[in-house]
Amino acid sequence: MNDTPLHVVGNVVDVPRQNRTSNGSVTNFRMASTSRRWDEETKGFVDGATLWIDVACWNELGGNVARSVTKGDPVVVVGNLLTESWESEAGRRSANRIKAIAVGLNLARGWSDFTRPPRVDRSAGLAAPQEPGEDEPPTADPYAHRPTDYTEGAETLHNSDSEVTSEEPAVPALT
Repeated sequence: MNDTPLHVVGNVVDVPRQNRTSNGSVTNFRMASTSRRWDEETKGFVDGATLWIDVACWNELGGNVARSVTKGDPVVVVGNLLTESWESEAGRRSANRIKAIAVGLNLARGWSDFTRPPRVDRSAGLAAPQEPGEDEPPTADPYAHRPTDYTEGAETLHNSDSEVTSEEPAVPALT
C-alpha cells in the first residue's frame, strides 16, 4: 500500500467534532493553509491560493485534539492524504482528507502548556503510580512540576566551583 504522507501548516476553521463509530472514536475538523510569497513590485508579502482540507483524528489523538484545539488555532498536521468517495443524490462524490498521525499547535504563532495524561497500566487497567509530588498543591511557579536535569536544585545555577570565576564584571563599565 502506498501512503501519501504530508505536513500541512494552517488554521483550524471550525470547531472540532468528536464522534463514535464502529471503528472507534474520531474527531474531525477543517483547516485552511494559505501560501504566502514575497512580491517585488509591492515590496511585501501577498497571499496565494488557499488549501481547504478536512482532517480526521482517530482514537486517543482525536480525544486529545478535541480537548486542545479550537476554531482559529494555528496548527501543524502530519498525516496521510486519502480520497474518500460516496454516493449522493447528485451522483458519485469524493473529497480529500488527511488521516492525522500527529496534530500540534504551531508555536511559531504563540505558546502552549502541555499536559501529559497519566500513564495507564494496560495489563491491570489501572493508572500507573504517580510521580513524586504530583498530588501536591500548585505552587507559584507554574513550571515547578516539570522535570529538570539539574541534580542539586535550582541554587546550583547560581553556584560555581570554577577556578576562572572572579568578582570582576565580564564587560568593564564605561566611565
